[in-house]
Amino acid sequence: MKKLLILSGKGGTGKTSTAASFIAFSKAKAIADCDVDAPNLHLAVAGSSEPQTSDFTGSQKASIDASLCTNCKICQNHCRFNAIETNGKNCFVNPVRCEGCGVCTFVCPQKAVTMEDDISGQQFLFTENSRIFSTAKLKIGRGNSGKLVTAVKKSLFEKSRDADIAVIDGSPGIGCPVIASINGADLILIVAEPSSSGFNDLKRLVQTAFSLQAAVCVCVNKWDINPKYTDLIQQFCMENNIPFAGTIPYDDTVSLAVNEQKNIAEFDCEAARALHKIYSNVMQILDKRHENYGID
Repeated sequence: MKKLLILSGKGGTGKTSTAASFIAFSKAKAIADCDVDAPNLHLAVAGSSEPQTSDFTGSQKASIDASLCTNCKICQNHCRFNAIETNGKNCFVNPVRCEGCGVCTFVCPQKAVTMEDDISGQQFLFTENSRIFSTAKLKIGRGNSGKLVTAVKKSLFEKSRDADIAVIDGSPGIGCPVIASINGADLILIVAEPSSSGFNDLKRLVQTAFSLQAAVCVCVNKWDINPKYTDLIQQFCMENNIPFAGTIPYDDTVSLAVNEQKNIAEFDCEAARALHKIYSNVMQILDKRHENYGID
């Protein structure tokens, strides 16, 4: 299975729209949305099937037994995250603030505090017409996003062993979910924005990918709103031996497609045609890596 990961240095570059288009062009049978903090690929590709849902336990959080608590507030005084509050009768834990360090369990003289597994998110697995779509959603304020991304990918690969290609939509930026997404990817397509912040974020993401010895290629979305930065991005790619897959022009049809929760690949427009050219270029790069390195 060839694994294509689509990333961006910042949010709003068109990463998910690009991923949805690639899924349509390739007719991929293995799909994942690893942007677990704010997943939205399902709006374009999930279909009508009901998903299999499972809880994700990423860490532990403190819990106080009110029947044992004497409201001595020793745990509250030792909590550096201000996660323990009191109602005048006993202390209780604010789960959003609790980091699961366990200090409160050691200092409580009444042994009223215990550490319990915390359900920090949910995984979803859609199966429709022999296509597997794996995604998840992390609860607000929860950590372990990297572990949840790994679980999303594991679920996908276990259920779609016979698929030719997996298209994975990752998170923006360079944080834990991105690093977890990069692990095992055969090729990363970075969707860049032609702006000062977009260019700087692209360079940070490339540096992160290179540090993990990952192969990357780059395309620029809405290139014509700022040709100067499009040229700078192309020059940067040339200087760093990064394949440049192409450019996508600004197109009002994209906004129309998003508003109607449709895939831009369904429309006959400039953006869709440009995306198909980029898709062809990326597939050539991926196939070449497959031939040179024997990727399974």
